[in-house]
Amino acid sequence: MSAPDDPLARERAHLTASRAALRAMREDAEALDIKDVTANWVNAVVLQAQIEERIKALADLAHTPLFFGRLDYLHTTQEGQRFYIGRRHVHDADGDPMVIDWRAPVSQPFYRASRKDPQDVGLRRRFGYTGGDLTAYEDEHLTDPGEPARTSRLLQAEIERPRVGPMRDIVATIQPEQDEIVRSGLSGTVCVQGGPGTGKTAVGLHRVAYLLYAHRERLARTGTLVIGPNRSFLHYIEQVLPALGELEVRQATVDDLVGHVEVRGTDEAATAVVKGDARMAEVLSRAVRSHVTLPTEPLTVVRGSRRWRVPAYELEEIVRELLERNIRYGAARDALPQRIAHTVLVRMEQAGEAPDDRVQEAVARTPAVKAVVKAVWPAVDPAKLVLRLLSDADFLAAHAEGVLSADEQKLLLWTKPARSVRSAKWSPADAVLIDEAKDLVERTHSLGHVVLDEAQDLSPMQYRAVGRRCSTGSATILGDLAQGTTPWATESWAQALGHLGKPDAVVEELTAGFRVPREVIAYASRLLPHMSPGLAAVESVRENPGSLTVREIEGDLDAEVVAACVASLAHEGSVGLIAADARIAPLAEALAAAGLSYLSPGEETTAESRLTLVPASLAKGLEYDYVVLDDPAAVVDGEPDERTGLRRLYVALTRAVSGLTVLHSSPLPRQLGQAAEGSRGDAHR
Repeated sequence: MSAPDDPLARERAHLTASRAALRAMREDAEALDIKDVTANWVNAVVLQAQIEERIKALADLAHTPLFFGRLDYLHTTQEGQRFYIGRRHVHDADGDPMVIDWRAPVSQPFYRASRKDPQDVGLRRRFGYTGGDLTAYEDEHLTDPGEPARTSRLLQAEIERPRVGPMRDIVATIQPEQDEIVRSGLSGTVCVQGGPGTGKTAVGLHRVAYLLYAHRERLARTGTLVIGPNRSFLHYIEQVLPALGELEVRQATVDDLVGHVEVRGTDEAATAVVKGDARMAEVLSRAVRSHVTLPTEPLTVVRGSRRWRVPAYELEEIVRELLERNIRYGAARDALPQRIAHTVLVRMEQAGEAPDDRVQEAVARTPAVKAVVKAVWPAVDPAKLVLRLLSDADFLAAHAEGVLSADEQKLLLWTKPARSVRSAKWSPADAVLIDEAKDLVERTHSLGHVVLDEAQDLSPMQYRAVGRRCSTGSATILGDLAQGTTPWATESWAQALGHLGKPDAVVEELTAGFRVPREVIAYASRLLPHMSPGLAAVESVRENPGSLTVREIEGDLDAEVVAACVASLAHEGSVGLIAADARIAPLAEALAAAGLSYLSPGEETTAESRLTLVPASLAKGLEYDYVVLDDPAAVVDGEPDERTGLRRLYVALTRAVSGLTVLHSSPLPRQLGQAAEGSRGDAHR
């Protein structure tokens, strides 16, 4: 039996009572009877769906701690109050809180309080767990001058805990500089520049969770969206928000957003760069508006025995006015028959009649007015418009004059024009052009908040596509300029934010690394002067001697790579084998021959299956406890230019959380070798 004054026993008892209270909250939700409170079946369906979501949100995840910290306040604001800080709110049968949501204002000092600024907190307690069981605690007396300052062992252990499965939340380890970004307001857009291991992705996801907590009703109406670079990345992060009780956030790639046509083709890099250039917006705008022709014939509307005539010059004035208003093409087309009908109604009133709105609607629908609208302002199909631009040299030249050079226009034109929208082999960049054209015709629906991760890789036209989805809302932009691995990767956040339509966004930089060991990030940072000069290197707070091994192989490289994977699997945690895309097939054969099963990026690691074979092109945003990197020179050579290749290598080098093994048979890229000259060579073993 534990002693009555055993603090750990008391905390375990509170955990047990809190779990029981959470179960009771869930049971209450399950027992709700809505038969007598809904007016009709529609209300019943909506309310039942809300109850089911509530039940899901109240699930008790056995291996996820219900609370991870405690605050004991002094006397100024919460006299004698003690609050347990956790992932969600839990209350007892009387409604008194047993666990406070980490997003609540009263929880903020858990992340921000310090000895210099205790924020009325006398004691901050952190809890340690093993397999869901509370096994340790650690106290900080923030107002005790006699207690020495020290790094939290439990905090460090949580940051360094081996990872198997999808990305976890960082709610127990949020740092003060991260918390400031997480709790920034809904009205402003924030751009977070952060190197590998600085937690920018987690910060962005936690900001969504915080905004949903602080502005739930508004965001429930307007919607939220997380945009990632690929499906593998989205699968990796998809459990973070549900673990925080947020189930209604949609996830998508940019390709998903602009999926108006089936993408079956690809572009050469030079062509994709031109298609992704912001100047294409002007070309498309000109092409769309070129369909408008000024009327040259008068209009005659027959109503009963009367004929009403509108001369061509008046019709022209109406059309010119709509053009000058610069509203969406489709909205102007919808307004045109009403404007013409209103002119006819004025004629009627001048003749002594008293027409009402019903008469105006009837006039707008007459065959004569419809014929004028069809001739003057015809409907435009966005996909057909882009098809014509890419197929018809004269049409393209007419609308790209003074915008694109002759050589750029040649890059855009298909060598073999497609016969129809359906038969065309559209590329990803073409789909973005169609999305732009579609927005010129009809306004894109805007959401309340959008998170864009790995943003550095987007083209200007892709930024515009994302910006349309939050034109009346706000955004969180996450990325690292040093990890830009597309030919059109942005050179600065100012440029990117301008294309996004958020030029006034606040740019925050995270430079403290919490995941990648110091030895590993220092080695990777040797590439920075050669690919992103002027960008600050990440300063890792993690000391992990022996975390880096770089070895030249003279014999069978494939066999040595397999052996390194076996050695890494001897440790606890996930293992990623990263290689140039062209090396994936032979390495897959070598792993199979050795009897080693492996996963593809995006497949969830488990205790039984911890090895993932990762093409370098899909490594961005992912992380593994141990990484084996195959032949860095092949990673660089697999890209169209050296700068992009070095950035791809930088990404691959910074995916490891606990240990990195680099194996090579060909010489290392000179940028790594040059940087090592004059050093102690401690990275090479």
